Amino acid sequence: MKKKQQSLGENYLTKIPSVPQELSFSKDETGIVTLEIENKGVMNRIAQKLFRKPKISYIHLDEFGSFVWQQIDGKTDILSLGEIVKKQFGENIEPLYPRLAKYFSILESYGFIILKQTR
Repeated sequence: MKKKQQSLGENYLTKIPSVPQELSFSKDETGIVTLEIENKGVMNRIAQKLFRKPKISYIHLDEFGSFVWQQIDGKTDILSLGEIVKKQFGENIEPLYPRLAKYFSILESYGFIILKQTR
């Protein structure tokens, strides 16, 4: 079972993240990234009217997430991004690759990034 999990993790680390063109984000003077997510769809419209929910949600990333987000260029795989992150944060970021894999998994599940397999 461990071999299967390790190979899945290695495959995941070879994927290349990219940011969808329709996703807006901004960066403040301290380098913290804020994602701007438009709440679309029928249920969101109803919630906006009835419960005064916002049309745009703002998601503030932490220092680690903001740094990684700024490194996403659509060309660099997660394994290479890990090396850049390791240089920036050193041992404070360990366990690096499980943490990066989980981070990208969450971003992908919300549709904030697209993961492409390397060729």
